Amino acid sequence: MPTSERLIHQTSIRHGRRRRRWVGRIVLPLVIILVGGAGFFAYTTFMKNLGEPSCRATALGRSVSFSPEQTANAATITAIALKRGLPARAATIANATAIVESKLRNIRFGDRDSLGLFQQRPSQGWGTEAQILDPVYATNKFYDALIKVDGYQSMVITKVAQEVQHSGFPQAYADHEEEGRILASTLAGHSPGGIGCRLDAATVSTPAATIAARLTAQLGVPTAVEGGKVRATGRNAREAWAAGSWAVAHAENYGITSITVGNRTWTRARGADALEWHAADKPIAANSVLITGL
Repeated sequence: MPTSERLIHQTSIRHGRRRRRWVGRIVLPLVIILVGGAGFFAYTTFMKNLGEPSCRATALGRSVSFSPEQTANAATITAIALKRGLPARAATIANATAIVESKLRNIRFGDRDSLGLFQQRPSQGWGTEAQILDPVYATNKFYDALIKVDGYQSMVITKVAQEVQHSGFPQAYADHEEEGRILASTLAGHSPGGIGCRLDAATVSTPAATIAARLTAQLGVPTAVEGGKVRATGRNAREAWAAGSWAVAHAENYGITSITVGNRTWTRARGADALEWHAADKPIAANSVLITGL
């Protein structure tokens, strides 16, 4: 091969190598970015859909998690205490008791003829089977017994449990007192925005009038139906937060999709965002609640 042709050939080889190196420098990072992006998308999608729907209550610098069913029952227990004008300690005791007795589930079985949230027994005068399996009735019966215990507000929970429940293992209640306190604090509105639930898309549609009636029946706040939405009005911001927290806790049951309290909004979603409240696009009065269903 002539010298001139050999030089041209060698130059061409060098240029080809340089092009491959440059292509490699450009393509490899692009591949890494694309693979990394796909991996990140897959990871976030997996995390978003990981596990069962759940609720989180945060107060006093601590958080506890329960299922939507458990949280709804805790909301009913707390709301009834507020409606009856009972102190926060009453809701703490009731929630801790229900955690121990039934894990906050309205179960149809138990020791001997025990039933429901508080494992109350028809044979011991707590009511009929149907009555005890009504969470509102069962909770009111529990509070009826609790307020008869002289000094229960300052009494250690193990003694209260022994007086009300006649438990053979009253020390178990002390193990769940903090959980009961966190639930009571968030659901009573003392820790605004402290309750959130990550839920699947709503599959039930409950009439706004039904939601309004049940909220008023349990918490005692006045409600009205406006354009298919429920508006509740608290005497103050704390009571509004109690109503809003009740609605979040019952969102799974009633197909609730969004709730606004004052300048904050909770929106139903499957991801972690639904565990938090966010700035409202359309703020309302601080003592007002707007509940939207499916």
